[in-house]
Amino acid sequence: MKKILLAFDGTHYSQAALEFAYLIHQKDHIFLTGAFLPQVDYSSLWSYATTEREGRVVAPLLEDSTAEEVQQNILRFTDYCQQRGIPCKTHTTYLDFAMPELKKESRFADLLIVSSQEFYKQAGSEVSNYYLKEILHELECPLIVIPEKSIAPSTNILAYDGSASSMYAIKQFAYLFPAWANNPTTIVYATPQAGREWPYDTEIREFIESHFKNVNWQRLVIPNRNFFSSWLMENNDAILVSGSFGRSGLSMLFRKSFIAEAINEHYMPVFIAHQ
Repeated sequence: MKKILLAFDGTHYSQAALEFAYLIHQKDHIFLTGAFLPQVDYSSLWSYATTEREGRVVAPLLEDSTAEEVQQNILRFTDYCQQRGIPCKTHTTYLDFAMPELKKESRFADLLIVSSQEFYKQAGSEVSNYYLKEILHELECPLIVIPEKSIAPSTNILAYDGSASSMYAIKQFAYLFPAWANNPTTIVYATPQAGREWPYDTEIREFIESHFKNVNWQRLVIPNRNFFSSWLMENNDAILVSGSFGRSGLSMLFRKSFIAEAINEHYMPVFIAHQ
């Protein structure tokens, strides 16, 4: 059994995120925690631009957030779980459930699921690399970002650049979702020029072939920054797996296209693991 944390904007209910959790439950039973965050300015929530009240750090509430709406969504969540046999709990003291509480919960969870459309929409006009990096720095478990029109992924795309972070993400995905490792899997290495060898070629092939079946090894030469997004959109039945952000120019370009663009455009689930 896996312990999964599902975060909602209190007044907006992500059915897709909940259904994705149920997909996982069908493969390997889960215990699901519903974290109903108040409708807040999430850029403030994640960056600690918060206020002190009675010695606690809380998020600044927006005027149209109401307890009644949140309670209705909590009932929808618990009813859904009960009907499908998913053990669950919720946080009812949602007005104080800001970053410190979410961080604590993530320490004791295998995975956090959020909706790309609802959870990130208050980050600004688009999700930036910096914004994602700040979120990943605070979380203590892997994260899956789910588009609202999500379908069950039938293929895996593993983003690899030879870094420790990319291998960490691939490992966490393999350990958390062994059943999905049977799906067709593409491991992608982006390179600025043709002919460049795979980093740690022998070692990465040994690991991948030990955990994944039906693997396609894809080396992509980068003609321009938009190339990744166009290529990725051709694989809209996949889940993308990536590590957190590296420092090299190639790593940043690679992940900027694959992570930020995928989340901004809401076209596939994205699994991100941070060491």
